[in-house]
Amino acid sequence: MSTRTFEYERVGPAPESPRAEQRMVRMRDGVRLATEVYLPEGDAGREPGPTVLIRLPYDKDGSYTFIPLIAEHVTARGYRVVAQDVRGKFRSEGETLLFVNEARDGHDTLAWIEQQEWSDGIVGMWGDSYYGYTQWAAVSSGHPALRAISPRVTGTRLGELPRLAPGAEAMEVEMGVHRLYPVTMFHSNDSFHWEVDWSSRPYIASVERFLEEVGERSISFDQWWPHPVVLRRFPDGSPFDARPVPVLQTIGWWDNCAPWQWADHAEIAKRPAWALNEYLLIDSIDHEGYHLARGERVAERGEAELRRLVAESLDPTLEFFDVFLRGLAPADSIPRVRWHLAHAEEELRAASSWPPPGVAPLTLVATADGRLAPASEEAPGGLDATGAGADAGLLRWTHDPDDLVPSPVGNAFAFLLESPDERAWAQRDDVLVFDGEPVGPEPLDLVGAVALDAVAGSDGPAFDLFARLLDVSPDGAAHLIARGQLHVPRADGEHALRLDLGQVGYRLRPGHRLRLHVASSDFPEYMPQPGTGEEPWSAVAVRRNEQTLRAGARLTLSTLADNFAEDASAS
Repeated sequence: MSTRTFEYERVGPAPESPRAEQRMVRMRDGVRLATEVYLPEGDAGREPGPTVLIRLPYDKDGSYTFIPLIAEHVTARGYRVVAQDVRGKFRSEGETLLFVNEARDGHDTLAWIEQQEWSDGIVGMWGDSYYGYTQWAAVSSGHPALRAISPRVTGTRLGELPRLAPGAEAMEVEMGVHRLYPVTMFHSNDSFHWEVDWSSRPYIASVERFLEEVGERSISFDQWWPHPVVLRRFPDGSPFDARPVPVLQTIGWWDNCAPWQWADHAEIAKRPAWALNEYLLIDSIDHEGYHLARGERVAERGEAELRRLVAESLDPTLEFFDVFLRGLAPADSIPRVRWHLAHAEEELRAASSWPPPGVAPLTLVATADGRLAPASEEAPGGLDATGAGADAGLLRWTHDPDDLVPSPVGNAFAFLLESPDERAWAQRDDVLVFDGEPVGPEPLDLVGAVALDAVAGSDGPAFDLFARLLDVSPDGAAHLIARGQLHVPRADGEHALRLDLGQVGYRLRPGHRLRLHVASSDFPEYMPQPGTGEEPWSAVAVRRNEQTLRAGARLTLSTLADNFAEDASAS
């Protein structure tokens, strides 16, 4: 066990905004939530009007969320803004317990807004990540004042611990930050900044030492460790069973939480009433709002960068709210889908659906000699209908828990801040590499879902499989396009697996080529298998495993046709 000095920073609430009216809003059980009200200046602020509600756990007065700047931008468009610390966070009263109180507290806050003299009873909600989740929680309550929502880089299953579905043989891989969230952001009213000692096992010892240092347990953490409790996020029922409201979903191509939001999109697609109310904005951003086309490399954003971020983040939402909260334009004035084709132009494109009309399938095969070769009817690629290898080679590598494949970035939430060159990973013995041919003379536009069908195995009791699709430029630099990963809890022989690599909108420029990396770890962004079958957080002993992949794994993509007539600028 490590004996290094343990350090952490405790961060309390920042000074309250002098521009806002401070209120403590009472919930049905008597708990009061700290709430700020921002009104438009002049006569507009004296008349009843629509409200934008933001419910967040990251301090409504803190520099990380810059709510006063957001309120300034939103009130200038004639909206009232209500920002609220969720229960148990910063200045709000109550138990600090993530996820489970947001539906009822959202309902009660909406009811309070309805009663205010500055409110016309019409409310929209906006926000990223957890304060995107609080929007869905409020929707699940069915309160009639909520008329539209704008969740960004989030999902109804945000932060959910992986579970094996009945009858499934594989599941999601746990993110390294999963069980840390309750002891950083949801430990108490304050937030805590500290780091796990990833150099020493068991990793859980760092968490226990933190709890010992601060002198109190975290209720949320104890519900997740060592026996996870399935949290009742939506006590009134699924948001998708509630009354549909117009929803503008903002999804980032490089957002590490995007799989949860795409899952929400898939769920909405199954429900006609919800599908009629969904709008998508898919952009080349990560979780923290860094944009591929901007080339930003500023970790600490100044006021100018923040004001630009506020405008870029809020303007599509305000346009949306102008339609659905104020009726200033018809619903069909907003495209159903706006999306960015990375490395093409900066402007958003418009389409009637996702994927847009005019896409064509493309299948590439990972060969035994390390190529990504086009599949054909004559050479289907080595996997027969049952998923077993057909005259295909068996590719092998070693998973060494003491020499794990490192994650390319230190902060996965701000992936584009670093936008790492991943060419060095191709030199590792524990990464399989498959290269395609250079594109040319025209670019190749990849649009829509990406998946890898592979047959893989391990001589260990469990294993993980990671796939990363990369863009390799003529100078050898390799940058991420898409990725997917699966955990197989019982490695009893070979397994036919489908890895979902998400959705893409990406231009592969002439001279560039695709590369596929296949590996067994991505540490510490994802919890690594110890090789013994034990739970990764508590494992002490480790063992090397030999992993296998059948050549002939099939990578399926879609390309955008040149004559896509519907595609047009949406900016």
